[in-house]
Amino acid sequence: MLHKKFLPLGFLLTALVFSACKSSDDKLLEQARQIHHEILTLDSHTDTPLMLGGRGLDLGVYNDPQRGGGKLDFPRMKEGGLDAAFFAVFLGQGESNPEAWDLAHKRALGLFKTIHNTLEQNSELAELALAPDDAYRLIEKDKKAIYIGLENAYPIGEDLSRLEQYYDLGARYVTLSHTRNNHFSDSSNDPEGPEHGGLSEMGRELVEKINRMGMMVDVSHISDDAFYDVLEITTAPVIASHSNARSVYDHPRNLNDDMLKALAQNNGVVQLCFLYVTQLPPNPPRDSARAELRERYNNFQNLSDEQMEEARAEWYAIDRDFPSQLPSVSDIIDHLDYIANLVGIDHVGIGSDFDGGGQLEDCYDVSEMHNLTVEMLRRGYNKEEIEKIWSGNFMRVFREAFNKREI
Repeated sequence: MLHKKFLPLGFLLTALVFSACKSSDDKLLEQARQIHHEILTLDSHTDTPLMLGGRGLDLGVYNDPQRGGGKLDFPRMKEGGLDAAFFAVFLGQGESNPEAWDLAHKRALGLFKTIHNTLEQNSELAELALAPDDAYRLIEKDKKAIYIGLENAYPIGEDLSRLEQYYDLGARYVTLSHTRNNHFSDSSNDPEGPEHGGLSEMGRELVEKINRMGMMVDVSHISDDAFYDVLEITTAPVIASHSNARSVYDHPRNLNDDMLKALAQNNGVVQLCFLYVTQLPPNPPRDSARAELRERYNNFQNLSDEQMEEARAEWYAIDRDFPSQLPSVSDIIDHLDYIANLVGIDHVGIGSDFDGGGQLEDCYDVSEMHNLTVEMLRRGYNKEEIEKIWSGNFMRVFREAFNKREI
């Protein structure tokens, strides 16, 4: 074996550079962990309730995301330095008739109950949060704050009073539609195109009621025309709970420059999503399997609870059997840079869409959330700006909407 002094100069220089880079990365990670310890960190959109109930995931223990353990549980939230998260009560789009609306309403109530039961079973680790300041209070108790959002207004049906029931159960924002048009709003990517040319008349009434309830209007998933209709009507700032910049990745789920500027003028916030991040290499086997699954399960519409659970399990199995290249933390921070440069640092945050498809190569689950802050530090964001991104901007919007409650 050569003594160190006889090693080639090039080898020594390479080793020194590698050592310096590793030392620099370690310091950034240490700095990121310290920042997370000192600020409130919040994820505005996760679909973790889909992993509960029939799938039986226990959020009180550390689960393996590579073996069906989902992207989030309370121990992994602690490991990743995430203090608060919005759990989505999500219902896929079905038919528009009273029977279908009643069934969707029943299922929505079941999801609320599942979330409540989970929090009761883990009361020493987490609590339901209802007001903006609850998250800060729960930090002091070393507990995670779990808020609730209603993703897809579909189960409200034609009975807007259901919104009051959802509010009482904890819902604090409403995503007006999902991947298909509903009776309130056109979707951003319904394959059949627009139905209302934006919001329907009932959709306009719903936005007004959301404002009166002190809830936030969520413009993720809705069409461009519906987005502008919302901004014309709303009396409070709005959120895009999980969306990105269309100029960075051209996808209808993302917001174009004019929409981002309008959102900033509204004093709202766009929360960066770990989906729709960048163009990835094609994966024909997975695409084919997903298309076959959609056809077999009627595009996930009008399914029984058992059929929906089967479809979800098969969907996750396809992801496992046909893995695809994932976007990176650097890719998502490209969206942050773009939005901050376009409209300012006060209008951007984080909404991962964990357990709804959101995942990054180097932030695969909630235990790796520090990596986002490491990249922010690497690009020159300071602690004050990082706090705005992680919670300050969203909480500003939340407070303003919450304080306008009239009902």
